[in-house]
Amino acid sequence: MSGVKLVNLGLPKSGTTTLALALDRAGWVAADHKVRRIHTRVVGLGGTFIGKQLYDAYFAGGDPFALLDDLYDALTEVSVLKGTLSLWPQCDYAMLRAMRQARPGMLYVATWRPPADISDSMRRWTNLGSERLPRGAVPGLPCGYGDTDDQRMRWIEGHYAMLDEVFARDPHFLRLDVRAPDAADRLAAHIGRPVPWWGQANRNPGGIA
Repeated sequence: MSGVKLVNLGLPKSGTTTLALALDRAGWVAADHKVRRIHTRVVGLGGTFIGKQLYDAYFAGGDPFALLDDLYDALTEVSVLKGTLSLWPQCDYAMLRAMRQARPGMLYVATWRPPADISDSMRRWTNLGSERLPRGAVPGLPCGYGDTDDQRMRWIEGHYAMLDEVFARDPHFLRLDVRAPDAADRLAAHIGRPVPWWGQANRNPGGIA
């Protein structure tokens, strides 16, 4: 398959940057959050959010990957929460359905850590847990919710449960515990190529991920 071959459906602070670096070391070009200007010469495309490009392509023609195929092999962070812009393709059933219909051979990963750890990282990551999530319009986490660990954890658990149900018994899907000793081996088996590096990237001050 040419173009985008893999999408990560994990939430922010679940190990998305670690996945991006691992895939990069494996020889793939991975997009983490934004279209980097070094990856495109198309005017107006560099610096835009991956989630925005997915939704633009979906509403323009149905194939969410149409605007990114010439740039990337993998998309490792697809959500956006900045100001009034709140895009969460990995939480949107209609988008997941469109992805699977447009590309039946697409691989999916859901990077995962224990919900308490993800929630704690969200709390400590700039103002994500204290302001942006509670004020944002996020699928499964309506405005006014998400400023406590209990609320964030309930949302996180619900997201991964939803993915497990949507992708039940689908060999194209891998829920990847980024802390597991065999994480690199499981990822390598899933993508069909060696993964020479695995570690921790984009750590919080005083913590990980």
